Amino acid sequence: MLPVHERLAELWVIRSRRPLTEAEEKDLEHCLALNASYCRQLAHLKNLSLLAAMTNDTEWQHEICRQIEKMTR
Repeated sequence: MLPVHERLAELWVIRSRRPLTEAEEKDLEHCLALNASYCRQLAHLKNLSLLAAMTNDTEWQHEICRQIEKMTR
């Protein structure tokens, strides 16, 4: 889990108890943007991995899998 995911969870809990402050709202928007970027990047790598597998390019696929592993640790 990335720190941004922990902060998103924290803000969600806070929001369920009381309205967020203006600073917390900005933080939430920032976290959501970072999360969307992370998800897009991960999806892109997974698509590239599929392409590498379909073209039997195992070296390229292994490199992509290393990048995915770095992102998901």
